[in-house]
Amino acid sequence: MTFKDREIQELQEVGLKEIRAAANPEVLEGLRVKYLGRKGALTQILRSLGQMDPQARRRLGQEANTVKQTLEEALAQALAAIKEAARRAAGPVLDVTLPGRRHPRGRLHPLTQVNREVCDIFLHLGFETVEGPEVELDYYNFEALNIPADHPARDMQDTFYFNDRVLLRTHTSPMQIRVMEKRQPPVRVIAPGRVYRRDSDLTHTPMFHQVEGLLVDKGVTFADLKGVLTAFLHEMFGPEVGVRFRPSYFPFTEPSAEVDIECVICRGEGCRVCKVTGWLEVLGSGMVHPAVFEAVGYDPEVYNGFAFGLGIERIAMLKYGIDDIRLFFENDLRFLRQF
Repeated sequence: MTFKDREIQELQEVGLKEIRAAANPEVLEGLRVKYLGRKGALTQILRSLGQMDPQARRRLGQEANTVKQTLEEALAQALAAIKEAARRAAGPVLDVTLPGRRHPRGRLHPLTQVNREVCDIFLHLGFETVEGPEVELDYYNFEALNIPADHPARDMQDTFYFNDRVLLRTHTSPMQIRVMEKRQPPVRVIAPGRVYRRDSDLTHTPMFHQVEGLLVDKGVTFADLKGVLTAFLHEMFGPEVGVRFRPSYFPFTEPSAEVDIECVICRGEGCRVCKVTGWLEVLGSGMVHPAVFEAVGYDPEVYNGFAFGLGIERIAMLKYGIDDIRLFFENDLRFLRQF
């Protein structure tokens, strides 16, 4: 090995050692100038090669160029490492050129959407919204609504009782009594809210939502009942849907009627959902029973009115074609995102 060979090799070893020990970009720039600058050590070696014979000049030139490339790569790697260490020490950097992270947006639950739609329709029909307690007295939930003590609705299998006088309301009809106790006719209210019954299957849950309605005034007829409910159902399901009223029985109305709409699945042709009848029950209704008026001090000879009740889950299932009520309460985002 010639003197020049040893000089080039030592220059590389010393240069790499100093580069690895450099603590900041300024020191690295000084080392670049020291070894690779116009007056640097390696540059001086390359300039001295012109005095050698062609064979030695070629060999030493190749070695010098290899050392130059090695030092340049070491300088670049050291600079990158110093910058990365500085970035980590400074914490995360906000890159304003990156697109923002999208956060999932909340949506109204389908039952909330349908409940608001129902209330809005009745609001435009002239009804006022009232709310009341979910823990109710037996008197308001049953007695004042002309439901005798031996009525099946009062059975322990249907009602959640706290004691003989206090229970979880089984419908929002108690608000009709509470409102009539405080107001004189005319009365035109709806009472939305949660209700509770001992029932659980594909179409029933222990807690569900109802909207009860009441209209009391002089000269109110069954035709007014039919007109209001038909207008509501056409607004909810479309003007083309068929509506029919069937005689029924409720202890707080007389006469009473179940209200059906033309099956939204088969359009009246008959299918599994409507049990091949072409019709689906959606709500109950009737003219307020005179005994209910007497319980609140209204004169049934002067005033009359009608009442109705519907389940929000029932309306939502028909509106959206849902066949299992439990989907509303399982909080499956795949289901809820559809609304």
